Amino acid sequence: MELIVARSREDLVKARRTGPVALVPTMGALHEGHRSLIRQARVRADQVVVSIFVNPLQFSPNEDFSRYPRTFDADLDVCRGEGVDVVFHPAVEDMYAADRQISISSGEMGRIVEGAFRPGHFDGMLTVVLKLFNLVQPDLAVFGQKDAQQLALIRRMVADLDLPIEILGAPTVREPDGLALSSRNRYLSDDDRRVALALSRALRAGAAQLTPGEIRASARAVLDEAGPELDVDYLALVDPATFVEVSDSYQGMAVLAVAARVGTTRLIDNVTLTLNPA
Repeated sequence: MELIVARSREDLVKARRTGPVALVPTMGALHEGHRSLIRQARVRADQVVVSIFVNPLQFSPNEDFSRYPRTFDADLDVCRGEGVDVVFHPAVEDMYAADRQISISSGEMGRIVEGAFRPGHFDGMLTVVLKLFNLVQPDLAVFGQKDAQQLALIRRMVADLDLPIEILGAPTVREPDGLALSSRNRYLSDDDRRVALALSRALRAGAAQLTPGEIRASARAVLDEAGPELDVDYLALVDPATFVEVSDSYQGMAVLAVAARVGTTRLIDNVTLTLNPA
């Protein structure tokens, strides 16, 4: 079946078929990580919708909204290759009225860890995700684990607002050298990329330990070794459901998350751990 490009609610209604619908929300510049999300959606649904929308609400004035990669024609080729049924590609003015007043609050959970360094980011993210849910009306939606706090907040929004949507998390896809796939990786020079590999090395070093103190210390040591070229925003060991820092006596599942700037590029990464396993 030919790929349908929808730009409005009316287009989405016309394109909808019977059977379960899966949504894969993206900002475009699709890579192998996005392909893995689409493949997971295809296994679970009769119709797969990929949204491509660079959401201005989740960028602060000093971030890279204007230069964020926009590769729509190449993205359509990826979607065709993965058997996507519908690409939803709305215009900004169609998603947000000029006099828009109502948006979603991410609460305290959206103001810590990543949210502490990007004020308002998660409010904008949740607002657009809720709008996409309302427009597409999927039965399930697939998000990547690389954005672990985003995934946790979406799950919390779905629970708190009683949305009838199943949220699936897909494992982080990495390049052969360990760097987590990201649309922003294309900004990195060869030297920047070598420095950026400290993020995944730090996570692996932390994952080799068992207690919170050992995990933090091992990961921090790797980041410190990278030198001043790696400007670390945070290294956090958190509860995966709340993103609150875990105590030194904590046992169970945790997320070790890191964010840093390399040159002009800001990167995030994380790994899920089991602390003090029985």
